[in-house]
Amino acid sequence: MRFYTGQHRYYCGIDLHARTMYLCILDHESGKTVLQRNLRCEPELFLRAIEPYRAHLVVGAECIFCWYWLADLCMQEDIPFVLGHALYMKAIHGGKAKNDKIDAHKIAVLLRGGAFPVAYVYPRGMRATRDLLRRRLLFVRRRSELFTHIRIVFHQLNLPAPAGRLREPRSRVGLLEAIPDAVVRANVEADLALAERLDEIIRSLELTIRRQAKVDDPKTLRLLKTIPGVGRILALTLLYELHDIDRFPRVGDFLSYARLVKSQKASAGRVTGTSGAKIGNAHLKWAYSEAAVLFLQKNPRAQRLISRLRSKHGKGKALSILAARLGRASYFMLRRATAFDMDRFVLN
Repeated sequence: MRFYTGQHRYYCGIDLHARTMYLCILDHESGKTVLQRNLRCEPELFLRAIEPYRAHLVVGAECIFCWYWLADLCMQEDIPFVLGHALYMKAIHGGKAKNDKIDAHKIAVLLRGGAFPVAYVYPRGMRATRDLLRRRLLFVRRRSELFTHIRIVFHQLNLPAPAGRLREPRSRVGLLEAIPDAVVRANVEADLALAERLDEIIRSLELTIRRQAKVDDPKTLRLLKTIPGVGRILALTLLYELHDIDRFPRVGDFLSYARLVKSQKASAGRVTGTSGAKIGNAHLKWAYSEAAVLFLQKNPRAQRLISRLRSKHGKGKALSILAARLGRASYFMLRRATAFDMDRFVLN
């Protein structure tokens, strides 16, 4: 966990919502409130309210779905902006009394006291492509749910399971003819029609993402694709979720952010368990878990490695260890701007 420790004359805490925002500005020396105001989420109103203090002001807000415009506005106006990590802001969520006025004051107090937990402000230029990539993954999962339902229908009727992978259009040929009941056939037909539409949407999104990735960071994209099993989509996911490897000073920081290691809880010299399983980037966790499975395909050296890990730790934990090792390898690859080295990976 990182805290914001910058020193300013004024600290502005904002309890941000979709349509309204509550401002609280504290004086650094006295800690007294110099401004409290409830505003509509309009840039002109916000800038007008903070105008007397903006020369020595820092703005802080909790990380919720609508923070983009506020961060971009502060950057445009050269006003320091800090994004608060929502899962760490226990002072706000655990209060006995809670409203917009209290929450904004607590955010300002945390900023002033150097106890404001910092989240990463993803840069505006790459943010839209990252969100588009996440949306594409959502559509892929929805399509997979349709295919799962089709297979369930075939099991219900005790019919031979569909051959091949249903995500390939040629594997869907003849599915409807195999179902004797007209009503059940209509059910599967609806699934196939929606899957075909999702195919078109996914292809269109992938084309847009590929074009943009070539502009944003082609070098990093090429390095990530040198990892065996990491194809276009996984490399793009890693690229846009990482953004810049230099923001992680140590490999442990990166592995923790990617949810590839567990955080240990200890007290009085005794380990009491683990925590923080939901803190970090879930998309990176998915990408490295997927990469670990694909890494093993048509890769005898990797298969021998996982066999050793499986005999020692079991199947599930072996895959988790492999995913963490891939995360560690990619961290140093990007830091040193070198391609993936299979010899070094297997020996370490």
